[in-house]
Amino acid sequence: MFLFLSLLLAIPLAGALIVAFIPLRHPGMLRASAIAHASIALLVSLGLWHWFDPAYNGMQLSERFTWNSRLGTYYALGIDGFSYPMVVLTTLLCLIALIASRHIQTGIKSYYALMLVLETAILGVFMAQDWAMFYLFWELTLVPLFFLISRWGGANRDAAAINFVLYTMGGSVFMLMSLLVLFDSSTNHTFEMSSIASGAQLLTPGTQLLLFSGFLVGFGVKIPLVPLHGWLPLAHVEAPSPVSILLSGILLKMGAYGLIRTAQMLPQAMMILQPYLAIAAFVGLLYGGLLAWRQQDLKRMVAYSSVSHMGVVILGISALNPTAMMGATMQMLAHGLVAGSLFLIIGLLYERTHTRNVTDYSSLIQVTPRFALFTTLALLAAMGLPGTAGFVAELLTLIGGYQRWGWIIVLLSMSVLISAAYAFRTIGRLFTGPVRPPMSQLSDLTPFELTATSLLAATTLLLGCYPDPVIRLMTTSVTTFSATFSSRF
Repeated sequence: MFLFLSLLLAIPLAGALIVAFIPLRHPGMLRASAIAHASIALLVSLGLWHWFDPAYNGMQLSERFTWNSRLGTYYALGIDGFSYPMVVLTTLLCLIALIASRHIQTGIKSYYALMLVLETAILGVFMAQDWAMFYLFWELTLVPLFFLISRWGGANRDAAAINFVLYTMGGSVFMLMSLLVLFDSSTNHTFEMSSIASGAQLLTPGTQLLLFSGFLVGFGVKIPLVPLHGWLPLAHVEAPSPVSILLSGILLKMGAYGLIRTAQMLPQAMMILQPYLAIAAFVGLLYGGLLAWRQQDLKRMVAYSSVSHMGVVILGISALNPTAMMGATMQMLAHGLVAGSLFLIIGLLYERTHTRNVTDYSSLIQVTPRFALFTTLALLAAMGLPGTAGFVAELLTLIGGYQRWGWIIVLLSMSVLISAAYAFRTIGRLFTGPVRPPMSQLSDLTPFELTATSLLAATTLLLGCYPDPVIRLMTTSVTTFSATFSSRF
């Protein structure tokens, strides 16, 4: 069988190598090569839909080769209803981020090579079926991100890069310790996920709880759970906008994806921690929304809103029923698209105005109507307007949460109201009032930029109006996940 997943991993990596050998005197060729490889990766990921069977319960398109027999590690790849949508989202947002990188003028060879290496690492996280391989790709994402933030970021870029790496590596230490204990408990001493999951079922609830806590710290930093979110606002504000698209659109989903895999592997611990995860989700929903409402900096506002939106994901996972779990996985997609749109638009505005303070703008609808249209659409999608992907996700989470906790789920509705408050406030300050002289000559979206923003907007609306194909894609995996816990209630 053709190694489709290995091919998908190799495409951006090959692109990085080709970019490294293109002479610096050809910047247009560097950019075109990077975008071409990201485009091919997106087409390949979409092509996998042809071979993906939504009714099959298990990993598909699997590849497995012995990596190191003495250490019990394997080169093992596979996708299911949880990972495949994240693979497509990764390839889409990486392409959008590269398209939005036109303003990068220094070190462009290094920049495009690092972006493609980052795409390879993220894809590896979502497709790995060996925990050692998963951990390797997980840590590999730190290397390009550190340099992308520290070299091409804002005034406090060094502090932001170091803060991000220290938070993530600190959490990864706890995850690594849990993995080593699980390796020792597996029957044949391998890091293969299926083998470790079998050995984990034999552990006592107390041991599972301790190991799950280690994973929760590691994944909680990336999600991010409050109070492990300290790296997020600074990293988003200082990172170049294309990198912010990936940070918020994809990197946060890596943490939620890892939590789903851990919950399946350590179900007894998940049952014990269920109410505490729900509390953490509610705290994140309200705390992130309130802080987003207070911000004047547009990037900081979107960063804090991500804490709130990822709270919806954690709430859906912790409910442990099919409806809420479907809402969580849909929210991972919806937030990736919406956050990517917002950071793309904010970055394009910043290139023109060199300010992110919302009070510096006014009545842009008269000067830049295309900016006004897509910004308004993205902000309305962020608050879960009907007809957008966020509405489907939040509705499913609301129904599933009510089935599990009853009327306490009204707190989710409060977070939606807070999102509406800062969304409408931002729309009002950006697009109403008199035209400020510094903004009177602002150029609107170019055809190339319009293509990128339209692609994200169209996908958000398509998933909101016709989510059935994606829901069918994820249904079997969601049902299997919930069935693991149904007998325990």
